Amino acid sequence: MLRLQKLTKKYKTGDLALKSIDLEVPDGQVMALIGPSGAGKSTLIRCVNRLVEPTSGSVHLNETEVSSLGQNQLRKARRRMGMIFQEYALVERLSVMENVLSGRLGYVSFWRSYFRKFPQKDIDEAFRLLERVGLDHMADKRADELSGGQRQRVGICRALIQDPELLLIDEPTASLDPKTSRQIMRLICELCKERKLSAIINIHDVLLAQMFAERIVGLQLGEVVYDGPPSNLKAEVLTTIYGEEDWEATIDKVDDDDDTELDTVPLSSDKVE
Repeated sequence: MLRLQKLTKKYKTGDLALKSIDLEVPDGQVMALIGPSGAGKSTLIRCVNRLVEPTSGSVHLNETEVSSLGQNQLRKARRRMGMIFQEYALVERLSVMENVLSGRLGYVSFWRSYFRKFPQKDIDEAFRLLERVGLDHMADKRADELSGGQRQRVGICRALIQDPELLLIDEPTASLDPKTSRQIMRLICELCKERKLSAIINIHDVLLAQMFAERIVGLQLGEVVYDGPPSNLKAEVLTTIYGEEDWEATIDKVDDDDDTELDTVPLSSDKVE
């Protein structure tokens, strides 16, 4: 379980990005984090693995208080938190396989990592993951030869090969077309279910959040203003999170998609682009 207690982040400019956030994410739960730009979504995710240092409060991952760890212990704790980035964060000149195996850098010695000499069991697991996401035939391709959806799948494999307890996912669909966005969200949810992984997905697309997440947390100016199931994300709630707008059209669109797609198409039916 991930537990945030009174998590606060104040930048040197005086801007208060997070205001005493209390959240718990149970094992195996996929939670979507929504809110307008500047609400604190990316800051929250990065405070969990301390890519951004919290000003105060605490972060617990199961029995470990991540927020109090020294650098050596933090490096080990980050193995347990896989990160999937909006812009993929792949090394363009390296192959798909090498990018996936970079997720094991925290487990191997400096010289093994320098010469990219990974244990055979890690290589075997990388192939298994690539096969699972439909990219095993692209293992030797350079990352800069891939489409956006394929790059995001490589990023997912790189995070999973860490064997994490938690996935932190920052805008996984922001650079993707609508069809690929649904494929990626569906894949993430399938993999979390298969591996009993918790996940926090920072996402701007309210439709996708409602369609795929089990729980939605809405942030506004660094504070939690909604925490509940997708079904309760009504027009008045969306107005609280984002401001005045005709939200009924968005809600109707989600209902239509639920009826026409999610109930009739198996989760694993997407073709890899």
